Amino acid sequence: MQETAARPKHSPGPSADSASDVVRWAAFSCVLVPVVLVVYGTSVGGAAAAALGLAAVTAACRALLRKSEREAARARAAGSAPARGRRARVAPRTQRGGRHGSGSAPVD
Repeated sequence: MQETAARPKHSPGPSADSASDVVRWAAFSCVLVPVVLVVYGTSVGGAAAAALGLAAVTAACRALLRKSEREAARARAAGSAPARGRRARVAPRTQRGGRHGSGSAPVD
């Protein structure tokens, strides 16, 4: 019988270079898609327009990914500080129900 090599266990979170991998694949598609379009009969101008559109989407996604990574790094650096904002404030032992009485009090 052949022994299979043990696969390395992946961490539950995304890898550190996952955003750069996405950008690399997107750049690859910006080159590959127009080539395929030309091979299958699309005009060179149409393929160039598709390439420009894909490049614009790739650039926008790259900017959003970098912003997201910066925000995540900032959140990790801040530690487990409680969130600030209106919805983060919770009064201790408050009852938010309208008709529910306390304990065994009858409800009218």
